[in-house]
Amino acid sequence: MTVFQCILMGFLIVCAISVSFSKNLLNSVLIYMSYSLVMSIIWVCLQSPDLAITEAAVGAGVTSILFFSTLKKIQAIQIEKDKEDKFLKNAVLHTPDLKTSDFNNSKVVQKGADENE
Repeated sequence: MTVFQCILMGFLIVCAISVSFSKNLLNSVLIYMSYSLVMSIIWVCLQSPDLAITEAAVGAGVTSILFFSTLKKIQAIQIEKDKEDKFLKNAVLHTPDLKTSDFNNSKVVQKGADENE
């Protein structure tokens, strides 16, 4: 094993332990995504590109999207609008701004995040 592979294996162990002890669901999903991406790099190092592509697509891609949609459905995360709505300001001034949209004026907030801080 090379030094690079040993570092990747160590990172996998750290990810596995930290996802087990994480109480924040959003952090757990993000750690799982990083675990899956590192695992796909290890598959490439082991000369198995077919498994690497499958791990990256299914593990980090599809499964993570399903986890995020589940968190959204159970309302563990929600999109919260900013208090200041730039789109309405531009509409009043009659100066359209193409960069301004509802997505740019919102942020993702996890419920219960303020309680821990």
